Amino acid sequence: MRTPHSIIKSHIATEKSHIMRDRQNCYVFEVDGNANKIEIRHSIEELFNVKVKSVATMNVRGKMKRLGRFVGKRPNWKKAIVTLAKDQAISQLENV
Repeated sequence: MRTPHSIIKSHIATEKSHIMRDRQNCYVFEVDGNANKIEIRHSIEELFNVKVKSVATMNVRGKMKRLGRFVGKRPNWKKAIVTLAKDQAISQLENV
């Protein structure tokens, strides 16, 4: 059994994620690539003590990057958009 800290890697703080948080009560996280929606839901509820309404996941492809004449690729990763219940909020992430 994986721990919630191993499933939820980090919070993604971008301009779009702040707009989603303000308008739709959604939070965006980078999660483990093997985690499913149920594991993500339980991890968020346990870590932040909130009620999750829905979870949407997507696999993000790593971008091709160049360093001079050498070409490399960033790793693929998984993103989860977590929608909370109407009166819920994650207070630790409000100032980020």
